[in-house]
Amino acid sequence: MANYTREEILSMAEEEDVEFIRLQFTDMFGTMRNIAITSSQLEKALNNECMFDALPLEGFAVEDGTDMYLHPDLDSFVILPWRPQQGKVARMICDVYKADGTPYECCSRGILKRCIAQAREMGYEFYAGPRCEFFLFQTDEEGQPTNQTPERAGYFDLGPIDMGENARRDIVLTLEDMGFRVESSYHEVAPGQHEIDFHRAKGLESADSVMTFKFAVRTIARRHGLHATFMPKPKTGVSGSGMHLNFALYDREGRNIFRNNEDPLGLSQEAYYFIGGILKHISGMSAITNPLVNSYKRLVPGFEAPLYEAWSAHKKNSLIRIPAAKGGHKEIELRSPDPAANPYLALAICLMAGIDGIQNKILPPAPVDQEMDSICEEEKGKLGIMALPSTLREAITAMEEDPFIRTVLGDAFVDRYVEAKKSEWKEYMLQVSDWEVDQYLYRI
Repeated sequence: MANYTREEILSMAEEEDVEFIRLQFTDMFGTMRNIAITSSQLEKALNNECMFDALPLEGFAVEDGTDMYLHPDLDSFVILPWRPQQGKVARMICDVYKADGTPYECCSRGILKRCIAQAREMGYEFYAGPRCEFFLFQTDEEGQPTNQTPERAGYFDLGPIDMGENARRDIVLTLEDMGFRVESSYHEVAPGQHEIDFHRAKGLESADSVMTFKFAVRTIARRHGLHATFMPKPKTGVSGSGMHLNFALYDREGRNIFRNNEDPLGLSQEAYYFIGGILKHISGMSAITNPLVNSYKRLVPGFEAPLYEAWSAHKKNSLIRIPAAKGGHKEIELRSPDPAANPYLALAICLMAGIDGIQNKILPPAPVDQEMDSICEEEKGKLGIMALPSTLREAITAMEEDPFIRTVLGDAFVDRYVEAKKSEWKEYMLQVSDWEVDQYLYRI
C-alpha cells in the first residue's frame, strides 16, 4: 500500500478524473460491503462523516445503534483498473465506528488491528502470506453461475488444456495494476481450479489484500464470461480450495524471530512455542478458519487436506508445515483454513494463539513425519494426535468451549457469530440432499 495524505488523495481524485469512490468494509462473515459516493462527497468521507444504517446487516444488533460511520484507511486508496477511464472509480477500505466516535467492537478489521497493536507492544511485527485457491466455472444461458467446466487440466498444466489461462493472466495484470506483487500463478489440481500467490506483507495489509484479491478475481472472471468461486468444496470427488496461511514474526530491529540456523528444522524456540499455541487452540479456531457447512466437505481423506492436530516439517497433508527458508525469512504454514474465512479474523486468531504459545511456553508435540493415513487409530491415540472438527457443529462447540477465543474476539462478537453459525447448521440439517434421495428413495 502507498502512504497517502488527505490532500494527496483529493489531488489524485481530481487529476485522475475520479467520479465515484467505493467505501468498502467487511462484515463479520467475511463478505465485502460498500457504499458508493461521488467525488463531491470525498472530502466528507475523508473527514469520517459518511454514515450508514447497519441494522439490516446480519451481525449487527439494535443495541449497537443503527447508525455507523466509515473511517477510510487513506493508504488503501486505489483506482479500479477495470472501470471506465473517463469518470474513473476508486476505492478505500474502511473501519467501522460507532456514532460516539469509538471503534465498533465487532468490526473484523478493527479486531485484527487491535491484535496487531498488542503484538507490537510486545515487540513483534506480524507478517502473513495467505495463498487462496479458487475455481473458474462456466455460467449458464442467463449468466448465472454453475459448478461446471469443460476443461480437464490438472496441476501446472498450461493452455490450451488450461482453459482459464487467459482469465488468470488478466487477473494477474489487474492485480499488478492495483499494486500487488504477484509471485506466481498456475493451474491447481482439480479441473477449473487455480492459484495466484502474492508477496507476504504485514498482517493488516495482508488481510486487506485477500479481500481485494477476491473482489478483483470475481470481477475479471465475469468479464471473461466465467464465475469465480472461493467456495471450499464446490464439487464432489475433486480437491477443495484452501487458503494456506504463512506466518512470521519479526523483532523491532527487523530480525525474523522464527529463524535459528542451529536448529535441525531452522526454527527458534519462539517458533516452536508459536506452533504449540496454534495446536492448543486450533479446534476452537476452526469455526473462524473454516466457517461454512461446506468447509468440512474439504477436510476429508484423499485430497491432501489436513484432518488431525499434528505438524510436520515436510508432509503436505499436515495441519502445520515448515516451508523451506527463503533468504533470512522463516515462516510457519497453517494448511487447514479455506478462502471462505474472513481473513481479518483468521489472521487475528492465529496471531494471538501463537503469541499465547510464546507467552505460556507451550511446546508442541514431536512432529509427525509419516503419512497420517499410515498411522492406525490406536497409535494416533498413543501419540495424542486428535482429529480436527469434522463438521461446523463440532467446530461451533469447540469455539464455545475455548475461553481464549472470547479474549481475542470479544464476548459480543462471539455470541453473535455462534448464534449465526448455529442457525446455519440448523438450516442445513433441515435439507434433504440429492445423495440421500439417490441412496434411499428407491430401496427403502
